[in-house]
Amino acid sequence: MVDLARRNGFVWDAVLGAELARDYKPSPVVYQAAAASLDCPRDEVLMVAAHSADLAAAAEAGLRTAFIARPDEKGPGRGESGATVPVDWHAQDLADLAAQLMPD
Repeated sequence: MVDLARRNGFVWDAVLGAELARDYKPSPVVYQAAAASLDCPRDEVLMVAAHSADLAAAAEAGLRTAFIARPDEKGPGRGESGATVPVDWHAQDLADLAAQLMPD
């Protein structure tokens, strides 16, 4: 994630993962620990993912959710092109999500 940010000019406050919680997704503690580490209420934390199961677990833990399509992630047409669970935002890529979150 650090390399991704450096090579693309992304500015993130933090990149958080399961290591912080000492557990694995979809355990609610993983999502709750991310919010707690930022000292934020869970409903002010956005989980961005290309996997509906991750987003469902994050929503159940109280986080907001955004789905970014990766339809070819596992080979041509073998990834998710749309969320199969309710999410707060759908986006084609990070630029599209940013535009939705910060409209003119």
